[in-house]
This record gives sequence, structure tokens and C-alpha cells, in this order.
Amino acid sequence: MGMLIDGTWHFDGGVIPVGPGGSFVRPETSFRHWITRDGVAGPSGEAGFPAEAGRYHLYVSLACPWASRTLIYRSLKGLTRMIGLSITHWLWAEQGWTFSPGEGVVPDSRNGASFLHQLYTRAHATYSGRASVPVLWDTHRNTIVSNESADIIRMFNSAFDGVGAAAGDYYPEPLRAEIDAINDRVYATLNNGVYKAGFAVTQHAYEAAVAPLFETLDWLDARLRNRRFLVADTPMECDWRLFTTLIRFDAVYYGHFKCNLRRLSDYLHLSAYTRDLFQWPGVAETVDMNHIKRHYYMSHKKVNPTGIVPVGPLYDFGAPHGRSDLAL
Repeated sequence: MGMLIDGTWHFDGGVIPVGPGGSFVRPETSFRHWITRDGVAGPSGEAGFPAEAGRYHLYVSLACPWASRTLIYRSLKGLTRMIGLSITHWLWAEQGWTFSPGEGVVPDSRNGASFLHQLYTRAHATYSGRASVPVLWDTHRNTIVSNESADIIRMFNSAFDGVGAAAGDYYPEPLRAEIDAINDRVYATLNNGVYKAGFAVTQHAYEAAVAPLFETLDWLDARLRNRRFLVADTPMECDWRLFTTLIRFDAVYYGHFKCNLRRLSDYLHLSAYTRDLFQWPGVAETVDMNHIKRHYYMSHKKVNPTGIVPVGPLYDFGAPHGRSDLAL
């Protein structure tokens, strides 16, 4: 991978961070401020980030499932005219995420950065750490509000409701405990579990990740047998956090990350549920399978040294899902 050390970018040749036993260790996010309706401090970080149309800019990769969450919420909540957008190139290489010209790339119109890591040093000149997506940028204070997707989607969910965001609460108070419990399991075993399997450097670490991953997929498929969504009659936060992993599963995680006990398409209910979410208004345009496949297969040289991108699988996420009549 690569990282900034005291404000200087260092490329380590694609070394994957692992801990004892050869298990992948996901680096912690560093910027945890919150946009709030009136600018008061949120659950972490400083005050001074009020919800204002036109003030904030979102940087994403279409390949990254964590960044894709924020892009979905930007669409669902009608924030596309309030929050600007830049999209990186799919290839993560010597300079990390870049804005090199390419199909679907949206250059950095706010800061004129060529590389994403330049935003991190603009926010903090001597920053040390990974330069990951998503990045939510404050154009008034010229700094990063947050690079934690879980926080950003909750900001988008409610902070802008007073300045013209679309209706919709994807984290309602009565359902929060149930949503949090599902999020915790899905994150540990599936969202991050595919990476723990794919980036494992020992057989034990790989198998220790794959077993709970498929236990969770089995559990989700059973849960969705007679209900359209996970906790309510419309999608909630836990549905969208799950979706960005499922949409990538057969195309990337099944083969590239060796999560090949079963395909998503082998799960009758879970695969139809994924098509249902893909067809939800405003969601399909956030999914770019070319960026997704090119990024994983071309960027992870330790996993796929040739960089060859497979032509399949052929899967129609626009096909009928047959789930509209299912009740909670």
C-alpha cells in the first residue's frame, strides 16, 4: 500500500498491513469531525461544521465499497446539488488514489489535487497515516471533516434536513439497536471479512475469515426469505452498508479474494434482495462495475500479479427481483 509519514508520501510496493497470525488489519480513520445542523460538536471531533448547501465537497472512488456508501446517501438524500463531488481513477498505484484522466473520473475542482494524499497534507501538513477514501472536505475551513464512511452517511442522513435535503430517515430511533447489531455482525464478518480473507497471508487466517463470512451470508439469506429488507419495509442503514459488499461479491470477492464457497447468485433471497436495492431510485448510477473490477484486479499486485481483469461474470442487476410484495 502506501502512506504519508510526517507529510511525505511513501510507497511501500503494495505491502498489505497484517497482524499476528497473518490476518489483515484495517487502519483506523483519522478525521472524525461531524457536520451538524447548527455546527455544534458531534459525537467526536471539533465544533464548527454547520450544514450549509455548497460548503462541502465529497471525494470518492467508485471502486471502494466504503466510499460507495456515501455516494448512495448523497443521492438518496437529494444532496447532489448541495455537496460537490470528485471521483478518483480506479487504479491505486505508486501515488495511491489519483485524479489521472480516465473514464468516469471527475477531477478535483475544489483543490486542484492530482493525488488524494495531497488533500491530507493540505488539511494537516505533517499528517502521518493512510490516505483513504471517502474524504468529506470543508471548503470554508479548508480541511477534512471526516474520512470515516460510517460517520459520513449518518451526517448525510439528517444534518442537512433543515436546508433542503430529501425526506427519509435511514437510522430512526426505534430501530437503532437492531440496525447497530446487524451492522456490527456484517462489518466484522462480511464488509471487512472479504478483505480479511483476500489479504490473509496464512492459510489459518484465510480460513478463519471465510467460515464466519459464509455463516453470515447464510444467516442473511434466511432472514430475507419472508421479508423484503432487513429491519423495516423500506431500506435502512444496515441494508445500504450491506449492499455495497454484495454488489461486488461475484465480480470480485468470489474469485479475487477466494471467497468461493458459494456465489451471491447461489443465494435465492440474497441475490434478489441485491437486485431490489440496486433498482432503488438513485442507486444504480452510483455503481460502476468497470471501476470496481479494474481497481481490484489491477491494483492488488500481491493478489493478482498479472493485473488481468476477468471478463465475467455476466449478471443482470436490473433483472426482476420479485420482492415487492414481501411484508416485514
